[in-house]
Amino acid sequence: MTRQRLVAAAGAHAETYEGVQAPVSALSRADVQAEAVRAAHAPNQNVPSGSVVLAPLASPRDRALVQAEAVRAAAAPDQNVSSGSRVDSKVISTLENPVDVRARAQADGARKL
Repeated sequence: MTRQRLVAAAGAHAETYEGVQAPVSALSRADVQAEAVRAAHAPNQNVPSGSVVLAPLASPRDRALVQAEAVRAAAAPDQNVSSGSRVDSKVISTLENPVDVRARAQADGARKL
């Protein structure tokens, strides 16, 4: 019998209900409604953001320099080697970049003329 009383006493605990909490907002109802009306009347509101064409970004670098840098990096003989390939390894490039070789050959050919 004492066991039943102990279980009944343990199960009798209940939390108190304090009602709905007061809303916390920095805006008044009128401000929220005005913002909702502006959003509802906004043009192209149902267009996914991926479909919106953005204006081209202004780049501080010259396009030709960026392209030359990309071509040089793509032609690098050791572009797929990283120092993380082996433990405590260092990448020391012993191969010349073909872009540099061609540029040097063109410069030497121009000097000979």
